[in-house]
Amino acid sequence: MKFIIISMSAAVISYLLAAALVMLLVKVSKKGEGLAKKEKILVTLAVWIALYVFGGIGYFSVYIHCGEKAMQALQSDRDVLVSQIEKAYYFDGPGTEDVLILYPGAKVDEKAYAPLCRRLAADGIDCILVQMPLHMAFSDRAAASRYVGNYDYKNWYLGGHSLGGAMAAFYASQSAQHWDGLVLLAAYSTDPLPQMKVCSVYGDQDGVMNRENYEAGKAFWPEGAAELVIPGGNHAQFGDYGVQRGDGTATITAEEQVEQTVEFIEKVLR
Repeated sequence: MKFIIISMSAAVISYLLAAALVMLLVKVSKKGEGLAKKEKILVTLAVWIALYVFGGIGYFSVYIHCGEKAMQALQSDRDVLVSQIEKAYYFDGPGTEDVLILYPGAKVDEKAYAPLCRRLAADGIDCILVQMPLHMAFSDRAAASRYVGNYDYKNWYLGGHSLGGAMAAFYASQSAQHWDGLVLLAAYSTDPLPQMKVCSVYGDQDGVMNRENYEAGKAFWPEGAAELVIPGGNHAQFGDYGVQRGDGTATITAEEQVEQTVEFIEKVLR
């Protein structure tokens, strides 16, 4: 698992600042043993706020970096034009009717999903790969609203991986009028979904996704929802970001997992 050096530095600096502030406040408190009770409470409160703020900055500033294959997939060629738009990467292939807006997994560099998006775009389903604040999809669940209606497509699909899929499902349940389908990659819905095309994909070696919650989430699927369990696939190989803690060991390559995923998405959505 790779971490961006700048992000690690930000985390270290945040914790050092928090520690320094705590030491300063403790020193002030000791010197002022005659402080009023109210003032001591304020000092204690300031310490906890400092720990919370700087600790949060440190936690969210560290995220999983994408691999070299993902960076290569961001390069345009004669088949797919890749460009940066507002808080997203846009994969524009030969298709003109279908587009998928994709939310990334928790604390994962969104660029890690470029190989999947590029493969879909090359086959006619253009993709908008969203950049999430703090690399957490719950921070902007309605991010897809920035793009709906701004492009001339007949069919609009929403989807995501892991936490990104859960947040995509939540937003789809709240804005059904915008969507023709939903793509869940190692993800599940916790809210009833409207009648639309739904395709769910996960690997049988996935060690991250909660299977019990996934099975319970099927109760929220609309009629006709389709599922693919990829033999030998795991949680992380939907993106190019290396090994994920707690995940199972895949017995197929990432390329094979992406290929099966793309074929299934195309079969269900078209």
